[in-house]
Amino acid sequence: MATQAADTPPAAVLQEQPDAVVVRFAGDSGDGMQLTGGQFTLSTALAGNDLATFPDFPAEIRAPQGTLFGVSAFQINFGSREINTAGDAPDVLVAMNPAALKVNLSSLKPGGLIIADTGEFTKRNLEKAKYEQNPLEDGSLAKYDVLAFDISALTIEAVKEFGLGNKDALRCKNMWTLGLALWMFDRPREPIHAWLNAKFAKKPELAGANIAALDAGHAYGETAELSGPLKQLHMPPTPTEPGLYRTITGAEAVSLGLVAGAQLAGLPMFFGGYPITPASAILHHLARLKEYNVTTFQAEDEIAAICAAIGASYAGSLGVTSSSGPGIALKTEAMGLAIMTELPLVIVNSQRGGPSTGLPTKTEQSDLYQAIYGRNGDAPLPVIAARSPEDAFECAIEACRIAVEYMTPVMLLTDGYIANAAEPWKVPDPASYTPFPAKFLTEKNDGDRLLPYKRDAKGARPWIKPGTPGLMHRIGGIEKAQNTGHIDYSPENHQAMTDARQNKVLGVTVPDQEVCLGEPGGKLAVVGWGSTYGPIHRAVRVARSKGMDVSHIHVRHIWPLPGNLGELLKSYDKVLVPEMNTGQFKTVLRDQYLVDAQPLNKTSGQPFYIHELEAAIEEALA
Repeated sequence: MATQAADTPPAAVLQEQPDAVVVRFAGDSGDGMQLTGGQFTLSTALAGNDLATFPDFPAEIRAPQGTLFGVSAFQINFGSREINTAGDAPDVLVAMNPAALKVNLSSLKPGGLIIADTGEFTKRNLEKAKYEQNPLEDGSLAKYDVLAFDISALTIEAVKEFGLGNKDALRCKNMWTLGLALWMFDRPREPIHAWLNAKFAKKPELAGANIAALDAGHAYGETAELSGPLKQLHMPPTPTEPGLYRTITGAEAVSLGLVAGAQLAGLPMFFGGYPITPASAILHHLARLKEYNVTTFQAEDEIAAICAAIGASYAGSLGVTSSSGPGIALKTEAMGLAIMTELPLVIVNSQRGGPSTGLPTKTEQSDLYQAIYGRNGDAPLPVIAARSPEDAFECAIEACRIAVEYMTPVMLLTDGYIANAAEPWKVPDPASYTPFPAKFLTEKNDGDRLLPYKRDAKGARPWIKPGTPGLMHRIGGIEKAQNTGHIDYSPENHQAMTDARQNKVLGVTVPDQEVCLGEPGGKLAVVGWGSTYGPIHRAVRVARSKGMDVSHIHVRHIWPLPGNLGELLKSYDKVLVPEMNTGQFKTVLRDQYLVDAQPLNKTSGQPFYIHELEAAIEEALA
């Protein structure tokens, strides 16, 4: 849903009122926490707040109910100021059962608010969560505000007029909880009413039951005579530029950016994919965009998906494929084929924890080596990394541009956090983008001869559609002779073609590197790439407010690197590189520029916390 924003004057905020709040909804995989969080996000966006979200769910399709490894959570950070991350410690934890409390309690701020459903704190559920005693009764939660009541019973009472059995009635529990949250933060219910009526258009009794539960939760907060922790908080809108806004996830942004890139190139788009978490959502979104000359193909495996995309590029479409780390590994040989044939191809890698199957639903940045180096032979390709859901749109367009203009595969890196997270996005003006129309060779390019590997000023060979009269040529994975494309195994030719492919990629024009926050030169540069942008930016902002000499540099073009990056890094006394891996980009920077880049690594499957980066900055400057 999109909404039109007008000029919003800065609101007068009460001194005791926070400018941002972090709320985490947590429960069983079947409790609808992702849906609850998504609808709360919608209402928050419509209220004009800036926001960032972090869905966090297990890899199991449906883990045993009430168990610790079956807990699903959705965190949202929203406020009346700029929001860069989903937040560190929650201010409010909604725990739908003991397991949700057990898994998430350590993250809650001291003094934070716990809202718990006492109806689920049964002896059996406490045992499943490894509790010897009921934490709501044994005093172990003394340092928190606790609001515990029987949400299950209140939900059943709210929907009893619709004749649902207890099992179906309890499925409305998440809507009751959402209603309470909407009251707590002064959010309108009408958009959720409309969404429920549309979702259950063919089952009006379910729409009515869910709306009744939503309204009951809201009324509970509004009318219950409660003392203590439950208070209503109005969060003023964030000052924003006028324009059309909508919330967008990284997967949606990548999908829209790919379509925009194909349109700017004047090409039909073919997407070949195979289901894999967290990349599958791109296939789902693109399948709904057929009216933009998009063809989607769910292949039988990862190799078939990329080979189909290469075939589409050979035929004159913009071929695109997508996967996560394990699937990217399977696609590697075909990537080499695309590099050897020098055809445009966009490969989206939504990274997740590895190796092997690893952590399917958790986030990591550990495919950087795979992206830059991970193919047999010398097989270079450009690599771009998106820093946020919003930035993924721009990066997808940039990947399409480079692929078409340089006749090369391009890899676009996102990760599980970017793919699933959401943030407000100002919908751009399509007229603000410069087209890069694809050019196809239609006649012989050397007098009466065709030279299918004759290169232009950018090092790109011509793009020839099969069936073009008089332009038959050889194409494939065996080394080609310069210019003619004939098979040629000679040492001199292989050296020349290897150099030509490498120089083409190294010659890709990328913008000079800018300093995101701070000065070009100083005591410390914190250098990031990908989804570490938000926590780094916030931590550097906090550190600078304390007078520390620290700057933030965030690299989008991972390969080739920006031309001025080496000189820029050498203008700082120290360089710190936070990454959700064991130090891969740090190694690239050391290799390319001989700078003493120091690593800050995290491989927990969770994003960096702001306080972790603040501590690292203070230590580096000590």
